[in-house]
Amino acid sequence: MPFVSIGALLALAGVAAGAFGAHALRERLEPAQLQVFETAVRYQLVHALALLFTGAHAAAAPRAGARLAGALFVAGVVLFSGSLYALVFTGVRAWGAVTPLGGLCFMAGWLSLAVAHWPVRRP
Repeated sequence: MPFVSIGALLALAGVAAGAFGAHALRERLEPAQLQVFETAVRYQLVHALALLFTGAHAAAAPRAGARLAGALFVAGVVLFSGSLYALVFTGVRAWGAVTPLGGLCFMAGWLSLAVAHWPVRRP
């Protein structure tokens, strides 16, 4: 998977969403809804950077764990940030039940990345 490209596109979309939230949504959303939107943007941007790192290192030293981490980061953004965006824009509270699954993907991705890059001593 082209993690660097996906990370760059998610960062682009995150910056655009952040600007949209700061300028177009500030007067239209309740403060609690705006905070949820900003949380979605923040996690999207952080994990876009994680994808850039993962993609750059996976190209230099391909490891299955790094590829898994990248896939989990993508899934996390879709599930975590996507569900929060859906919650804000639709008002359907059931989307909140999806958010923790995205959080689990993020945590599993970070663990997978750590394991993939853990130094191994060879005899």
